[in-house]
Amino acid sequence: MTAAVRQQLLDQNEGFKKTIPTRQKNLTMDTTYRIASGQLYISTSGKTSWADSRFSEPEAPATPEQTHRFLYAYQHLLNTDGL
Repeated sequence: MTAAVRQQLLDQNEGFKKTIPTRQKNLTMDTTYRIASGQLYISTSGKTSWADSRFSEPEAPATPEQTHRFLYAYQHLLNTDGL
């Protein structure tokens, strides 16, 4: 997937949001992906089995590699008209 195609996908899918839950024995985590202003943003929150182990990472822009992986994995959910 070229950089131009990635940018077109981001532009065509303004406002798209996807939350992916992760549930393991000692970890519960939600990763939220949001497309805004032609860029992918990622935030995470969750907790581990320890009583004081809640965490929340503020929303931050995705790296080009993270953007590529996300768009490739979830392209079936995105508007791909004209590609």
